[in-house]
Amino acid sequence: VQLVESGGDLVQAGGSLRLSCAASGFAVSSKAMGWYRQAPGKERELAAAISSGGSTYSADSVKGRFTIWRDNDKNTVYLQMKSLKPEDTAMYYCAVFKGSYLGETDYWGQGTQVTVSS
Repeated sequence: VQLVESGGDLVQAGGSLRLSCAASGFAVSSKAMGWYRQAPGKERELAAAISSGGSTYSADSVKGRFTIWRDNDKNTVYLQMKSLKPEDTAMYYCAVFKGSYLGETDYWGQGTQVTVSS
């Protein structure tokens, strides 16, 4: 199993970014997957997740601004982020869940840095 994130960048507040998580070794449609983020000095938090059935979860801090979806043909999970705020600055990680999307994780990507300037 391999997860490769991309799309992180430096962006101004109010801007948008799309993160990609290209998966190999399994089908993204068969597993719950999520995007976590961790800012310096803060605990890692689950920003958004998608179940194998397509149900989605968004943390209150990103609800209405971040959207998670997957492209089964490309075997990739995406995180569209809009109306970015400086507090969204963090390393963003893609993860595969062992079971349901609010449970234990199984595999992680290497992360992609998102920096939002004010």
